[in-house]
Amino acid sequence: MTAVRQDAWSPDDDMILAEVTLRHIREGSTQLAAFEEVGQRIARTSAACGFRWNSCVRKRYHEAINIAKQQRQKRNYLKKQGIPPLSGSEKLTSEDGDTAKSDVVTAETLSMDAVIRYLRQWKNSVQELTRQVRSLEKELKEKEEQLAELRQENERLSKEVNEVQTDYRVVNDDYKALIRIMDRARRLAFLAEDTEEEKTRFKMDANGNLERIE
Repeated sequence: MTAVRQDAWSPDDDMILAEVTLRHIREGSTQLAAFEEVGQRIARTSAACGFRWNSCVRKRYHEAINIAKQQRQKRNYLKKQGIPPLSGSEKLTSEDGDTAKSDVVTAETLSMDAVIRYLRQWKNSVQELTRQVRSLEKELKEKEEQLAELRQENERLSKEVNEVQTDYRVVNDDYKALIRIMDRARRLAFLAEDTEEEKTRFKMDANGNLERIE
């Protein structure tokens, strides 16, 4: 007769470990928190619970784990939409035939009223999302039209700036040419005055008056 170790895991211990761990997965908690809760319930360390889960129990619940992850995603989505998750119960079956009670809701365990209420909430959520999408599409169209108008205005202003710059260069060139002409005329005027002064001669007559000599 094979002796049973005092610290051996019983089927009930494995069931509790699977139930609590799957519940934490569905609720978005961590497996470490699940192992700590299981350890308190069956008087084992969280490390021992984690080792048991990874080495043995988890292999029998691959499908249940995938379902729990999907339910967690659905739960998070409903939470973001402001829809409270429905409560209920179902049976989770492991791959080797074991079953465990859980607080997850499925379509089979819901009443018709609950299903109708859930579908109405989902419809309202979809309608609200549709309105938001239409509002965003309208806003996007308005922004695109404003952007097109701003681009046209920018092109018009750029042309005006180019024209003003061209006119400025022309006026500046004309101004410089005028300055050069005025400087040349002033120099010529000074030169003519100097020449006129050189040509003019004066002499004093017997009475002391100056007479211009041609």
